[in-house]
Amino acid sequence: MSKAAVLNRRSFMVASLTSGAVLTLDATVVLAAPASGAASDVLNAFVRINTDNTVTIGAKNPEIGQGVKVMLPMLIAEELDLAWEQVRIEQTDADEKLYGAQTAGGSTATPRNWLPMRQVGAGARAMLVAAAAKQWGVDAATLSTSRGAVLHKPSGKSLTYASLAKAASAQTPPDLAKVALKDPAAFTIIGQSKPGVDVPKIIKGEPLFGIDTRLPGLVHAAVVKCPAHGGTVVSIDDAAVKAIPGVIAVVPVNSGFVEAGKSDTVLIVADSWWKASKAREKLMVTWDDAAVSGFSTAGYEKAAAGLLGSAPQASLFKAGDVDAALLSSAKVVKADYEYPFLAHATLEPQNCTALFKDGKLEMWAPSQSPGNGRAETAKLCGLAPEDLTIHLTRIGGGFGRRLLNDYMAIAGQVAKAVPGKPVKVIYDRTDDFRHDFYRPAGWHRFSAGLDASGAIVALKDHFVTFGKDGKAVRAGEMAATEFPGPIVPNVDYGVSYMTTNLGTGWLRAPTSNAMAFVFQSFLDEVAEAAGLDLPELMRRTLGTSREIPGGRAPFHTGRARGVIDAVCKTAGWKGREKGRGFGFYFCHLGYFAEVVDVTVTDGTVKVDKVWVAGDVGSQVINPVNAMHQVQGAAIEGLGQAMLGQKIVQENGAVTAENFGDFALMRIDGVPREIAVEFIKTDFSPTGLGEPALPPVIPALANAIYSVTGKRHRRLPLEMI
Repeated sequence: MSKAAVLNRRSFMVASLTSGAVLTLDATVVLAAPASGAASDVLNAFVRINTDNTVTIGAKNPEIGQGVKVMLPMLIAEELDLAWEQVRIEQTDADEKLYGAQTAGGSTATPRNWLPMRQVGAGARAMLVAAAAKQWGVDAATLSTSRGAVLHKPSGKSLTYASLAKAASAQTPPDLAKVALKDPAAFTIIGQSKPGVDVPKIIKGEPLFGIDTRLPGLVHAAVVKCPAHGGTVVSIDDAAVKAIPGVIAVVPVNSGFVEAGKSDTVLIVADSWWKASKAREKLMVTWDDAAVSGFSTAGYEKAAAGLLGSAPQASLFKAGDVDAALLSSAKVVKADYEYPFLAHATLEPQNCTALFKDGKLEMWAPSQSPGNGRAETAKLCGLAPEDLTIHLTRIGGGFGRRLLNDYMAIAGQVAKAVPGKPVKVIYDRTDDFRHDFYRPAGWHRFSAGLDASGAIVALKDHFVTFGKDGKAVRAGEMAATEFPGPIVPNVDYGVSYMTTNLGTGWLRAPTSNAMAFVFQSFLDEVAEAAGLDLPELMRRTLGTSREIPGGRAPFHTGRARGVIDAVCKTAGWKGREKGRGFGFYFCHLGYFAEVVDVTVTDGTVKVDKVWVAGDVGSQVINPVNAMHQVQGAAIEGLGQAMLGQKIVQENGAVTAENFGDFALMRIDGVPREIAVEFIKTDFSPTGLGEPALPPVIPALANAIYSVTGKRHRRLPLEMI
C-alpha cells in the first residue's frame, strides 16, 4: 500500500466548508467548523453531513468509466453505516497533498483504498457515536448505528447523524489503525450492485467531460505538430493566420516530448475552435525533423528479423542449461510471434482548459494522473506546483493514454501566453491518432522442449522490443518472471532493443495485452505437441498450490488453477474441440481464464460466446460494475485482435487519420453473451479494469486455429 494512502490519527482531518457548498476532502481527513449559516457540517475531509441527513461523500480518483466514482464512496458509506439512498457523491479536485494518490491506472484503486476508505467511514462513525454517548451520558459501547442514525436500544432513543454532526466535529479523531471495521457478513452496501452516479447525466447529454468545459470568455486553441514525432520548430510564418478576424495568438510550446528550450507544438488561439482549426491551413512551419524522419513500420520489421537471427543483446532471466535441455528433449516446438504498435483511440480526444490569472493557473483536466500533470505543467510553465488548481472532469476514455499529460502542459503554456482568457485546447481526431503514446510493437522467437511425458523442460524466448542504452521504452518491457519461466527448470529469456522516434505509453493491461497473446498461443502449440489441451498443460505445469516469483506480486498457482477449473466447468470444456479456444493470464493482481467460441462461415469469423472466470480476491465491491468492466475488457481485447488495429508509420510519421484506419468494435461484432463468474478467495480485494483483457486474445487465436488448422502468430489476426 502506498504511503500516501495510509491514514492515521495525526493526519486525520484539516478541511474547510464555505457556506455549506464546498467539500474540501483530504485523504488525511481533518475536522473543521462549518461556516456560519452553513446547511451542512464537515465531519471529516471525505464526509459532509447535510441538514436533511443526507451525506455527501467525496470521490478522489479520476473517473474514466471504471466506476471508481461510486466504488470509493461505497467503502466509506458502508463503514459509516448509511443507507445508500442517503449518499450524495461529489468529485474532488486534484490535490495529492490532501488526498494521497489520485490516479486511474494499473487497476490500483481497490487495493490502495480497500482499507483506508473503510477506515475513514469507521472513524467518522466512531466520532458520531462518541458525540451521542456524551449527549445521553451513556457508555459508547451501548450504542449502535443504522441508516444514518445512532441508536440506544435499552432506552429506545435515537439521534440522526445530522443532529450530531456539530458535536461530533468536536470529538478527538480516533486512531484509524485501531477503529473497528464491519464483519463482511454485515455488509449492506459493499457487494451490492450500485449504478453509476453520472449515468442519468450521460444519457441526457449533460456536460460532464473535459471537452464539455464552458467558461465565460472562453477562447479555443488548435494544435499543429510536426508529422514526424520529435520534430521541432525552426521557424514560423504566421502572418496569414494573424490576419484572420478572430485569431488571437499563435503560440509555440514544448509538449514535454522534446528537450527543454525547443518547441514541438504550435497553438493557434481563436474565438472559436473551428476558426482556429481552419487557420492551421495557412500556418507555415519549418520543422527540424532530419533525425526522426527515417523511422517506418517496414524498417522496424526488417530490423527485428535481423535481431531475431542473432544472439540476444541482454538476458532477462536464465535458469539451468536451456540449450542442453532442448537438445535432449523428446520433442521441440518452435515459433515466431509478433504484435504491432497500437493507439488508444479514446472517444473523447485529448483536451484541457486552462486559465492563467494573477500568477496562478487554473485547469479543467481529464487526466488519469493529475499529480504528474501538475508537476510537468508547472515545470514547463515556470510555476510552482502549488500555483496550479486542477479540477477533475469525467474522462471519455483513457485506457492509459491520459496517464501522459501533454495536453495539460500545452494548455498551461498557451494560457500563460494569453493571460486572463480561459483557453480550451482540443486535439482533433487526426491529431489524436497521429500524436498518441503508443503501445509498442514486439517480436518473439520461441523454442520449447518436452520430455517423454509431455512436461515442459526447456523454454527459450528471444524478445525484440524498443529501447535505448539497454533499457526498454515505456510499456516495452517484459517481466523476467513471465509465466511459465519461474516453473520450468531450464529457461532463457533474452532481449534485444532497437530505436524508435515514437512516444510510447501504457495501454489497458500494459505489456500483458501482448504477452498473453504470444505466450498462451505458443503454449497451446506446446500443449498440442504434448497431446494435451492448453488447460491440462497449464494444470500440470502449475503443479501444487504455492506462491512463485511474480512481477508486481507473487504468482499463486492455486489461484490460477482455480479460475482455469472454474471456466472449464462453466463452459463445459471437453478438451480440444472445433470452434473453441482457451487462454489464461495473471496481471494487475487478478487471475483470469477465458474460453472463446467461434464459428467460421465463408471465411468470416464470428465470436459467439465468451466465458470468463476471475479471481480478484475476497470481495467484489460493486458487482454490476465489475461485470461491465470484465465484459468491456473482453470486447476491447477482441477488437485489438479482430479488426485490423495496427499503427503504421512512414517517414517518421503515423499514417492513421480516423477510425476508418483504426476500427473499434461495433455492436454487431460483439458476442451474443459474455458470461462472467468471480471466484472468491481469501486474499485482499484488487482491481479488475485490466486483467480480464489479456486472456481473450489468445483464446480467440486458439479457437480460430481449432477450426481452420492455421496458427495465427501475428496481431492483428488475419482472420482466415
